[in-house]
Amino acid sequence: MIRIAAVGDIHMGPDSAGVLRPAFEKLPECADLLLLAGDLTRHGTLEETRVVAEEVSGLGVPVIAVLGNHDHHDERPEEVTALLRESGVTVLEGGGTVVDVRGTRVGVAGTKGFGGGFAGRCGSEFGERAMKDFIRYTRGCADGLRTALEDLGRQGCAVRVALTHFSPVPDTLAGEPLEIYPFLGSYLLAEAVDTAGADLAVHGHAHAGTEHGLTSGGVKVRNVAQPVIRRAFAVYHLEPGTVHGVHGAGDLARAAR
Repeated sequence: MIRIAAVGDIHMGPDSAGVLRPAFEKLPECADLLLLAGDLTRHGTLEETRVVAEEVSGLGVPVIAVLGNHDHHDERPEEVTALLRESGVTVLEGGGTVVDVRGTRVGVAGTKGFGGGFAGRCGSEFGERAMKDFIRYTRGCADGLRTALEDLGRQGCAVRVALTHFSPVPDTLAGEPLEIYPFLGSYLLAEAVDTAGADLAVHGHAHAGTEHGLTSGGVKVRNVAQPVIRRAFAVYHLEPGTVHGVHGAGDLARAAR
């Protein structure tokens, strides 16, 4: 059984230093790795990033992250990424990483993702250049996620997880105003997950959303934004050796925490 802890939208700053650390230090007792689903800071400043780095350094389990829109706000995502990596965090954008968990290869593919909406009510690469650029950016993120998941499959990963900040499905946005759905995620991310195959998709961003969702291909989706899960992190259990994608994901259960 693979135990995956996950949380997003912790929005840390100098006044919240140390708030999550006591819970994070217990991770080795209940989880094999920690996924951070973006919006780790409030405004993407280096001062805020240093707080996050201190909070997650030396936890005793691998920490894997993607950035969120807040982490881009100060327009220094490369520096934010560098600081996190210096503290031992694996930061993904269109790539993947493999973690060995008691002899089982667990692959995590990650991208921030972007908006655009969902099937039947989505933007398209048509009209003004700004609109084309919007959707092309989302498509680029989704293509990177798909390629990374496929690469992890070729590397023999028994478990594959897609980590994003923006949502791949509308299910986990339930509770958010319908008017902002196009800015909370894109069906292109789910399309990438279903095409490449995964056992679980984890995202944040939708603070007023819902935890549980499903892609059209049958991959379980979890919104782990902290305002949704209402705790330091959620833990999900995945059974290795199950079929990926359309034919079913691994047996998944939320830990009682």
